[in-house]
Amino acid sequence: MVSHFPCALTQSLKVLVESNKVTLAARFYEHMLADPNASLILSHDDVKSRLGSSMQAWLVRVYSASAQDDFLPLVALQKQVGEVHARIDVPLHLVLSGARHLKKQLFQLIIEQHWSAEAQAHALRLSSESMDLAMEIMSHAYSRSHDRNSRNEEGYRLFSVLQNITTERERQRGALLDWENSLMFDLVMGTSGINLPRLSTSDFGLWFRHKGAYAFQNTPESEQILQIIRTMDDTLLPGFLAAKGSEDERMRLLRDIRDQTKSLMFNLDSLFNTANELESGRDVLTRMLNRKFLPVVIGNEITIAQKAAQTFSVLAVDIDHFKTINDNFGHDAGDMILQQTAEILSGHSRAGDYVFRMGGEEFLMILVDISSANALKVAEKMRRKIEEDKMQLTDGRKYRVTVSIGVATYNGHPDYQHLLRQADQAMYQAKQSGRNRVVAYDELSSN
Repeated sequence: MVSHFPCALTQSLKVLVESNKVTLAARFYEHMLADPNASLILSHDDVKSRLGSSMQAWLVRVYSASAQDDFLPLVALQKQVGEVHARIDVPLHLVLSGARHLKKQLFQLIIEQHWSAEAQAHALRLSSESMDLAMEIMSHAYSRSHDRNSRNEEGYRLFSVLQNITTERERQRGALLDWENSLMFDLVMGTSGINLPRLSTSDFGLWFRHKGAYAFQNTPESEQILQIIRTMDDTLLPGFLAAKGSEDERMRLLRDIRDQTKSLMFNLDSLFNTANELESGRDVLTRMLNRKFLPVVIGNEITIAQKAAQTFSVLAVDIDHFKTINDNFGHDAGDMILQQTAEILSGHSRAGDYVFRMGGEEFLMILVDISSANALKVAEKMRRKIEEDKMQLTDGRKYRVTVSIGVATYNGHPDYQHLLRQADQAMYQAKQSGRNRVVAYDELSSN
């Protein structure tokens, strides 16, 4: 395409873009940030710290391509841009609209130059075609990636709660009854309310908000359960505590609490009665989730974190010297170690947390609604538990296993790959520092 235009013209356009890249990038993001949907993904701080300079570099590359060899890396870059936009769920129409406003700004700059009418016409055409081609490549990559993500999301939506439909139903019914019994005991004992259990932060509440609500989204029962959780925590429990002087009012509220709990149980049973177990997406050996649904799960947690101003953490867990176990005791023994490690990670996590087997000897945990400091405590607890519980080998002997764990906490970056890379870097540092230890990415970045 560039070969159809005079070299002097392409060079002039390149210089123009280079000298005005700050203005052009600002125009692009000024338009995007005005959209309320984009404000959930981007912020002015993001633009200042990361995106503005990246956009400026991108503009210079788009308008610097002057030979065939320049285009292949540019095409690869555009595909990557499209995949990232799909991954962080930036609306495609918003990107295209931003590009249109950027083009208008560039057109205005070209018109303001003291070039001949012919040169201006060629420059306008070249600038437009370059931007259109870049957006076309990006859009194609975006659509393919978005379609793939949508298929995985639909599969995960049906699957996420269902390791075994019967046991999951009983587990959540039990968790709800435990919460109700604990609540009734506290209320009868006249608690001050400081330690009164909130439904949303109970094991059942964490499970439903982070897994159940997503798996059963767009159903009346799911919406009803979420509404009951809000009513219980925001109205009934505070009302009961505030009605200390009126026994009649307290009894009325106590009956309401009991009725709401019954309604919640009814809706929960209704959801499970309409669900079926879906086995794809689960690791055959350990029964943990595999990486198929990781983009959907972590994308959902980013959405929750953005809307509720919460954080979550990712733990990259790698079994130390696993090759030695396979070499010395055989692959069957290695499989047993993997299964027992998975059981410990799963058995000592909360109902709303996730455990994935990423492949080989590596696991990944997502800890929901948790601070960086508490995530470190959980990781250290997991590390000690695995070290202390000697594991069974195929011949009946016990073997001491250790793990290296890297911890990264969500910091607002919309691309989940950024968080996964941080956890991996921390885990590799734990390996290099002697293994059998926990390293936080925050500690690496502060050194």
